[in-house]
Amino acid sequence: MELTFLGTGAGTPTKFRNVTSSVLNLQKECGVSWMFDCGEGTQHQLLHTPLRLSRITKLFVTHLHGDHLFGIPGLLSTRSNHGAELPIAVYGPKGIADFIQTSLRLSESRMKYPVTITEIADGVIFEDAHFAVEAARVDHRIECFGFRIREKDRPGTLDAAALKADGIAAGPHFAALKRGERVTLPDGRDIDGSHYVGPNLPGRIVAIIGDTRPHPAAVKLAQGADLLVHEATFTNDRAQMAADYGHSTARQAAEIALQAGARRLVMTHVSARYQGAEDALLQEAREVFPKCDYAEDFMTVEVERKRGGPAQPKNS
Repeated sequence: MELTFLGTGAGTPTKFRNVTSSVLNLQKECGVSWMFDCGEGTQHQLLHTPLRLSRITKLFVTHLHGDHLFGIPGLLSTRSNHGAELPIAVYGPKGIADFIQTSLRLSESRMKYPVTITEIADGVIFEDAHFAVEAARVDHRIECFGFRIREKDRPGTLDAAALKADGIAAGPHFAALKRGERVTLPDGRDIDGSHYVGPNLPGRIVAIIGDTRPHPAAVKLAQGADLLVHEATFTNDRAQMAADYGHSTARQAAEIALQAGARRLVMTHVSARYQGAEDALLQEAREVFPKCDYAEDFMTVEVERKRGGPAQPKNS
């Protein structure tokens, strides 16, 4: 599981940061990727990464400001022109369906794959055998959501060496033993599979918080997260400006991470005024929460399981 940042700037694109978008790469887990927000130019940013547009099957939109959704019509159209066949599901606030459907209708764009659009409220908005996604309203100037992506626990590994030591040969019964079930062997022995299966592998949690002032919902979404992505538009000397525009400072993002007991914080939505001076954001945040970084376009963060060390950023 990896999260790649396609755009990390605030408001408008610059030479160094595009507007907001990120992709959670779940190829190893379920063979697809999920996108979070899609600002103008996102499809072009994708071209500079190994990510495949055709494998993106979900798009989660935090809110309806342009720097978070103006790239959607173009991305959907290009995906169709490239012959993608996998359906795509879009989740976002009320109005997202009208925006997408109107854009595609007026531009006479025809999708060659199914597109479903769900206008969301607080609560679980998606769940399958592998993941659950929860949404909660945060505090921006318009309706805005944060998301909590929870990977479900996986069964522990089967201890083949212990089975061999006990004289249990490999065979079709291994599948049942791995599920922790009891099986009867051909020699009549009754075997309890739970004795040969290690502890469950804990699922990972990623919290992606949309534009917001500090808010209790952000803490709840980020509770125990392996990775928290939180906006940090300003340094704390501009806290009043941040509040006026519905944003957070680096210190406030760090305080959210600390309160939530997150393992790692990556700050994004950085104001252009800090270009070349991002260390000011980093220093401010690390005074509160040391395990943090600010995001850069094309940075990829691996989300490791709790049994491993803290996630570390790497450049694509």
